[in-house]
Amino acid sequence: MTKEKPPLINREISWLYFNARVLQEAADKSVPLIERIKFLAIFSSNLDEFYRVRVATLNRLITVVSKTKAELGFNPKKILNQIKNIVVKQEKKFNLLYEKIIKELAENKIFILNEQQLNVNRGSFVKSYFRETILPAIVPILIDEKKPLPQLRDRVIYFLVKLSRDHSKAKNKYALVEIPESLNRFLILPDTNDLKFIILLDDIIRYCLDEIFFIFEYDHIEAYSLQVTRDAELDLDTNVSDRFIEALSKNLQKRKRGKPMRLLYDSSMPMDMLNLMINKLDLHPESLIPGNKYHNFKDFIAFPHVGPEHLRYKNIKPLPVQSLSVNKGMFELLKKKDYLINLPYQSFDYIIHFLREAAIDPHVSTIHITLYRLAENSRVINALINASRNGKKVICLVELKARFDEQANIYWTAKLEEEGVYVNYGITGYKVHTKICLVTRIEKGKTTYYANLATGNYNEKTAKLYCDHSLFTANTDITKELNKLFHNIERKKISKGYQHLIVSPTETRNKLFGFIDREIKFAKSKKDAFMVLKMNSLADEETIEKLYQASNAGVTIKLIVRGMCCLVPQQKGFSENIEVISIVDKFLEHARIWWFGNNGQDEIYMLSADLMTRNLDHRIEVGFPILDEELKDEVKQLINIQLMDNTKAREINGLNNNKYRKTGITVPYRAQIDSYNYLKHKLQSN
Repeated sequence: MTKEKPPLINREISWLYFNARVLQEAADKSVPLIERIKFLAIFSSNLDEFYRVRVATLNRLITVVSKTKAELGFNPKKILNQIKNIVVKQEKKFNLLYEKIIKELAENKIFILNEQQLNVNRGSFVKSYFRETILPAIVPILIDEKKPLPQLRDRVIYFLVKLSRDHSKAKNKYALVEIPESLNRFLILPDTNDLKFIILLDDIIRYCLDEIFFIFEYDHIEAYSLQVTRDAELDLDTNVSDRFIEALSKNLQKRKRGKPMRLLYDSSMPMDMLNLMINKLDLHPESLIPGNKYHNFKDFIAFPHVGPEHLRYKNIKPLPVQSLSVNKGMFELLKKKDYLINLPYQSFDYIIHFLREAAIDPHVSTIHITLYRLAENSRVINALINASRNGKKVICLVELKARFDEQANIYWTAKLEEEGVYVNYGITGYKVHTKICLVTRIEKGKTTYYANLATGNYNEKTAKLYCDHSLFTANTDITKELNKLFHNIERKKISKGYQHLIVSPTETRNKLFGFIDREIKFAKSKKDAFMVLKMNSLADEETIEKLYQASNAGVTIKLIVRGMCCLVPQQKGFSENIEVISIVDKFLEHARIWWFGNNGQDEIYMLSADLMTRNLDHRIEVGFPILDEELKDEVKQLINIQLMDNTKAREINGLNNNKYRKTGITVPYRAQIDSYNYLKHKLQSN
């Protein structure tokens, strides 16, 4: 008898279901109106990256003859067709939502006008703005049917323009107009009777097309938007050598010229114009995605601040952490106990304070830190430079291969090296994705370590938007192993033998499976056995099979997975004891947490790694235990709050319908609001 194949959802298809949850937020009437626009922007931005990376990879797999369907476990062509079918449906929903939101904005006295809705006064204002600000940046390119099309830039909006004459045998003229990225996408027009009017840059150009093509004779001028999304995967030698930065920089230039993966076009574009672009770009049918007249919707994240405040989420004031102050020395406090920062409910400023104190403390000798993604004006970098100027030895690992942050990280590398910081580029063949910092301090002639370990990046901008955890500790069990890890990374060595840390690529998989096996053993002994795992993505097939094994043994498993989840819960014979929820709300759930029952001796770990093959086997990742009993209880409370969510939690199931989770409790629970209130109440009661 052949063994039944474990149920799995293809990772790309699962990711599209995640992006559908983002689209649900744009449809949710309880979400403030302008925030709903921003969720449309996030959906669009996510989809751009999906095509640049995941769809690009699938297209490459089709051309690799040696990779058979059996080896891959799926048919890339079939998946690409499924992707197109799902995306086309999502784009239709996107367009309907946008139209609804436009109407609701109008009900709130905010009007987004198009080029056909301008009266004489506003038309004159727009013409003047176009001539002064936009026209100097416009470079129209005439299309010659016999010559190749000029290189269309990745994710840039273009107008395909057609000039035609009535009763003329002359051929139609076609041209491309690039929408300038350097200009603001939105123009706020003069108010009238407390009414707010906004016009998009796209529609300003449409309104003024005659001023661009005035030298040609035509009776009709038409313009339709399009956007090309290109393959953004980099072909890099994995060897990190002295020439690596130069090679990376060259490859970043190649990214701009990557193969087109998608042509997103205005669905009202006439067929002659669409066929022209298909032929010029040599596109396959699955690459064609009809959309609305506005592309690059990610710009709507910066929608103008107009209208009453109830149209936006209220900003929360980050809570202080009990007995931890930016006006006190942190090293003395850490000698007594560990501290946990729950972002964004508590402030990222504690991390900056920790680094600034290390920079000027005369007893600090060395700072080690790993950097993956940084804020544009990084206070973290400033603190490290300050430390170097104060004579500290600063050893900084900057991950140059952090996707889409490569150019920024090359810049920060040069900046740090100029200031005397030693920059390590990592280990050949592995991305360093861990988020760790270790400060070495000489106290009464003895070496003492203070550490920060986190689930999220050292990025003060995203720390206001991402739900993450950041641990401060001087616990020697952790800090000594962290010191060992940093020295191994510095020597470009991957090692084993960590008793307290969980380190990829050498030990994370084995330790995770060991924890699961322990729960299986308890379940088989009729003891209480459970685990709660929270992550961004669950895609590693071996891990999924292990979870199925635990479920069949009677282990109760609760998963909180924000993004892709290839595991199928509640399937007879595989996952009857597994429940999966996904929380999509105001903040991005980014933390990774493991909680194992351990027969009443709960163990909790926080990690930088998701349960994906790349995180387990091909990256430097670090998981760390929460050892302080008070902090352990705090984390359990926060996890339980998430498990009670019946407002923003969706069920992950075999139907992939993103059904909002109902707990049978009439009282509404919303994890992100309730987490903030829990921490606030805890602070006030102490």
